[in-house]
This record gives sequence, C-alpha cells and structure tokens, in this order.
Amino acid sequence: METAAGPDFAAIKTKQQATWASGDYAVVGNTIPLMAELLCEAMDVRSGWQVLDVAAGNGNATLAAARRGCRVTSTDYVPALLESGRRRAEAEGWKVTFEEADAENLPFGDGTFDAVVSTVGVQFAPNQERSAAEMFRVCKAGGKIGLANWTPAGFVGKMFKIIAKYVPPPAGVKPASGWGTVFRVHELFRAANKIETTRREFMFRSHSTQRWLEVFRTYYGPMLKAMGTLDEEGQTALSAELLELADELNLAEDGTMVVPSEYLEIVITK
Repeated sequence: METAAGPDFAAIKTKQQATWASGDYAVVGNTIPLMAELLCEAMDVRSGWQVLDVAAGNGNATLAAARRGCRVTSTDYVPALLESGRRRAEAEGWKVTFEEADAENLPFGDGTFDAVVSTVGVQFAPNQERSAAEMFRVCKAGGKIGLANWTPAGFVGKMFKIIAKYVPPPAGVKPASGWGTVFRVHELFRAANKIETTRREFMFRSHSTQRWLEVFRTYYGPMLKAMGTLDEEGQTALSAELLELADELNLAEDGTMVVPSEYLEIVITK
C-alpha cells in the first residue's frame, strides 16, 4: 500500500509479520547456523560483550554470540520464533534475554550494545533506512554491526525475483536484496567509521531439489504465503520456475541437492 506520502510501512509491516509467522521458519533457519558462526568470527566478538540480535528469527546469531561468552539480547517481532530461540538457548544452557521488538523501533537506549548482529533478518524490514539507523543508534561508538544478507545474484535473491513475478511486492518498498550489495550497505551506513564486506556462499543441501521445494513451500513463510495467493495454475507455474532455478544451480550429480547461495558478510565499525 502506498500513499501520497510514500509507502504505508505500518500496514506493510503488519502483513509482513503475518507472513513470517506462517509456516515454521525454524525448519529452514535451523539449517543455516554456519552463516552466523562465520559472522561472529569475522566480527571478532569478545566474551563479555553486550550483543543485540535484530530480527533474530529462531536465534542462529543469538546462539553464535552466546557460545562466545557474550551477553545476548535476542529480538524479533514474531513471538513464536523467539520461543523457538529460547528453547534452543535453554537446551544449550545459555542465559539469553529474549524480547519482542521491531527492528525499525528498537526499545533500547543509544549506544547500549558493544555489537549488533542480524543474519538474513533485518534485510527484510520494509523501512530500510529506519532499521539501519536503529541498529546504528543502539551500537556504542567504536562498536560493531555485523550482517549476513542474501545478494540479488545468489540463489535466494533469484528465488525472490521469481516469486515477485507472480506476487509483486508492495509499491515503493525497496528490494530486500539491496542489503546484499556493497553500494546499498554504504548508502545505509554512510556514517560508519569502517565497512568491510566479504562475499560468501552458503550451500543449501537436501535429498533432492523437489524435496527442497516441498520444505520451502510448507515452512518458509514468504513462499507459503505467495503460493496461497495463487490459483492452482499459478502455483504450478511458480513451482516449476523455482524447481528449474534449483536444478540449474545444483552442483550435485547423485540426485541430491547442493545449491550455492551467495550472501554478503558485512562488518561495520561505528
């Protein structure tokens, strides 16, 4: 929804929140913790740091920081995902604070945290400038902001581009994949003292590309909701394009799926 003043971010966010609450993101999130582990190493996080995980999902970056002795506050606007993260932290014996919060309006004071992190989370916030400003605000001077964001050219970026052909995104909202470009990151964090970026690849693995599609259609909110807006013919067409993409990029030759998905690892010093 877009008004004369620009996108109605509140309405967009309400709809988006329902999208991420659908399905069960944890089924997907539990397969990608390596991204968070590598990010925390790239940031060189130190034991005792106060760390904020923004749009934490089911807590991959939360747990990565906790494993390094940090005092972590894990935030998301989907309560079910926070509960999933809480169960994981309890299972590993970590003391983590979990708090429902909006990435565009973080309920913390200026300079509260030594480090702020987000792995393929905050990049989906509709008001990009606002969410970037909030992460920057709550990070202390000299602190670090760490991000892992899907790129436009990678598997997930291409997946969202295909979905957008069938279910166009809200008017006026910038593509989430922009967070996976060096230009956009510098644009969003122009006040930073230093920005370091590294292109990495995460390998999506499954029994087959068909099995991957079945899992994402069932548990990954954006794909689940997209399929739900289409009639049977549209669902069939979208599924065929997504499967074609996965097959095209699949490196496996034994019937399984090994598909690389490029992401941008970002370490920002305030």
